[in-house]
Amino acid sequence: MTTTSRLLSLLSLLQTHREWPGSVLASRLKVSGRTVRRDIDRLREMGYSIQAALGPDGGYRLDSGSELPPLLFDDDQALAIAIALRAAPATGTGIEEAAVRALGTIRQVMPSRLRHRLDALEVTTIGRPGEGAPTHVSADVLVTLSNTIRDRQTLRFDYARRDAADDNGQEPNPRRRVEPHHLVTSHGRWYLVGWDLDRDDWRIYSVDRIAPRIPHGPRFERRAAPGGDVDEFVSARFKGSTVDEWPCRGTVLLHLPAGEVLPFAGDGTVTAVDGRTCTLEAGSWSWGALAASFGRFEAQMEVVGPSELVDAFAELAERYAAGGARDEIRPTPLVGSGDRASTA
Repeated sequence: MTTTSRLLSLLSLLQTHREWPGSVLASRLKVSGRTVRRDIDRLREMGYSIQAALGPDGGYRLDSGSELPPLLFDDDQALAIAIALRAAPATGTGIEEAAVRALGTIRQVMPSRLRHRLDALEVTTIGRPGEGAPTHVSADVLVTLSNTIRDRQTLRFDYARRDAADDNGQEPNPRRRVEPHHLVTSHGRWYLVGWDLDRDDWRIYSVDRIAPRIPHGPRFERRAAPGGDVDEFVSARFKGSTVDEWPCRGTVLLHLPAGEVLPFAGDGTVTAVDGRTCTLEAGSWSWGALAASFGRFEAQMEVVGPSELVDAFAELAERYAAGGARDEIRPTPLVGSGDRASTA
């Protein structure tokens, strides 16, 4: 083993986050203890902080240092980092440019087998970061979907139902035949946009529910996305509309400073009226949902318009008042003796 190869092997062992006795490292590398000590010194000169403890229970341990030294990644780690960098715009932290440069650095030293998998992965980021609960998605599934998009191959997959219970006699995991078009990440979730051959229409699928089937289907001629823009199409579908805007929009006057409303306005528009009040224009998929969303500010407000929003507030007020007046939904009191109690 050459010195360079031995150093890389030694570094790989030290990166497993455990303390290695010098004798064990010498045995693994098939060298003397003196050679191990020299190699440790070489790694230290390269910027690695390696602590050494003396005695029968001592050994070498890789710690954090003052500078970032060269790192080693296995295939899965390298691919995971590359996927995270592809989705960097979803973080909303302003690191897009740095992510592109980091991705280029990693790609340059990747083996060809990984580089081909990475090059197939094209991601569109939609929506504000940090909203919604992220889902677990297999990196292998993402790569498989990316490959079918790049190669324009029909994708065959089982699509798990949201409710695992099959109480309607339906197939638990119905099969789909789709011409995949694009991968989208939104609010920590991954989606596949594609043309469903059995439904003869565009569909959006949750990637965490997709189980690809092998082999893939025949090649296809790629269709143009609805409206020519994948971002607008997916955003519109998420809003329950055919265009990228909420079907119901309204405005209220909130008795709160604009600075207190703005962090929680989502995609709404906040306009300061004075130091104590502001207007908030927002949208939702229904008038009732829009009225309820304004209530989250727990402040006095007046509806600016339209009339549909006024009606939604009135209906919501009646519903809440009726719900609070029902005696039968009060909790059952606890009964018992002494310090012990049980439900009646």
